[in-house]
Amino acid sequence: MDKKRRVHIHISVEDLEESMAFYNLQFGTEATKVKEDYAQWLVDDLSLNFAISTRGYEKGLNHFGIQYGSDEALLEAQHGFEAAGVKGKEEEGALCCYKASNKYWVTDPTGLIWENYHSMDDIELFGVDGKDTEDGCCIPSHGAFAEAPSCTPKGSDSLCCSSVSGDCCS
Repeated sequence: MDKKRRVHIHISVEDLEESMAFYNLQFGTEATKVKEDYAQWLVDDLSLNFAISTRGYEKGLNHFGIQYGSDEALLEAQHGFEAAGVKGKEEEGALCCYKASNKYWVTDPTGLIWENYHSMDDIELFGVDGKDTEDGCCIPSHGAFAEAPSCTPKGSDSLCCSSVSGDCCS
């Protein structure tokens, strides 16, 4: 008996071809199955890092992400996005979710947020810049990150938004 498990995430999209191009980049491989109205990726080299928290103003999906094993692998993914014209938001040394990480945030064609990251060290606080806050800090402004206005939480100069809605902390 095969006891191998896979996480399944199904997302409804408007433009299949545009979304397929994005997800081919995101997963680093072509779709395994393609139909007129459907595409599927069976990606053997990814495992799941799933987290829940009581932080944030909205309950439900916060964001998707891929955790990389090294800064080099993260940088390679970032270069792939940039070469394809997918603009993202780079964060070096982000202090969030009890980790110190380097990150590259992107949005898919439907606006879903993806966190691409490599974590270096554990930290003792959830919040940004060593501050433990009650909000859901970690996600940069929603949308085109390169053009997004900077939002600052309570005396900080780091990006901090409460949820995928893009509402900034204040």
